[in-house]
Amino acid sequence: MTDFNFRPDLSRGPVSEVGRRILAQIPTRFGRLVFLCSLRDRQTGLYAHPALIETAGREIADRTLCHNHHQVFTEWLGLNLSDQKDDLDEYLRTARVAIGDLPYRELTPANAHEVERQLYLTDLETLVQLLSFDRGGAFGLPSASPRR
Repeated sequence: MTDFNFRPDLSRGPVSEVGRRILAQIPTRFGRLVFLCSLRDRQTGLYAHPALIETAGREIADRTLCHNHHQVFTEWLGLNLSDQKDDLDEYLRTARVAIGDLPYRELTPANAHEVERQLYLTDLETLVQLLSFDRGGAFGLPSASPRR
């Protein structure tokens, strides 16, 4: 009898290995979130990456990337706030993105639970405020003018 509910383990095999090699080139977890989100078509919600499609076909590539997106998202949520801040700060520095241009609201995977989304948004809003303060943003102290 055929098992119609069979789903291959997306964390193993050649497709997963290609995905791991691609993600390993990105030094921060937040950068991986941005990258994986960029592979998702806004209209269809499907993920695509040429190397994965060539290796395994569209459907497996989509499922693998969707799985990877949620996995990286979950890893990010598992970090404490200090580690999230360090990771985000490194991403902003290496990607040369201004804190105000951060598209963090768009980075949640479609299959994330509502509680995960809320935790993520709360963490990111806190981090954006902290980093704005660190960089002398709206809450920064005015710099002293030189004495004459």
